[in-house]
Amino acid sequence: MSYTVLKFIHISSVILSYLLFLTRGIWMIHSSAQLQQRWVKIMPHVIDTVLLTSAITLTVLIQQYPLADAWLTAKVAGLLLYIGLGITAFRFGKTYPIKVGAWIMAQIVFFYIVLVALTKNPAIFL
Repeated sequence: MSYTVLKFIHISSVILSYLLFLTRGIWMIHSSAQLQQRWVKIMPHVIDTVLLTSAITLTVLIQQYPLADAWLTAKVAGLLLYIGLGITAFRFGKTYPIKVGAWIMAQIVFFYIVLVALTKNPAIFL
């Protein structure tokens, strides 16, 4: 598979993943029954599997790896934080303010990851 096609798959899955995360958060805020639909529970896992697979394949293809390249290390660390915040927002947050706060913080972390990807600079705010 070519680099261009792989990068397109990766970027497309990033966009789909974020849009679904955003939508689920809005539904959570409005206590929508939409959150209980089967596809809403399955699709994030499908999209994120494509996203992670394309990310790993890209790192091998461009021969840049977390712990060896600072920008990729920052992306992986950001991803772990993003996942933790997402789990807090949608599963383990005990109160409504904690859920919403985790959802908002996850979006901030998401945009940090995107900025690091675009600039290849983990210290974008310095």
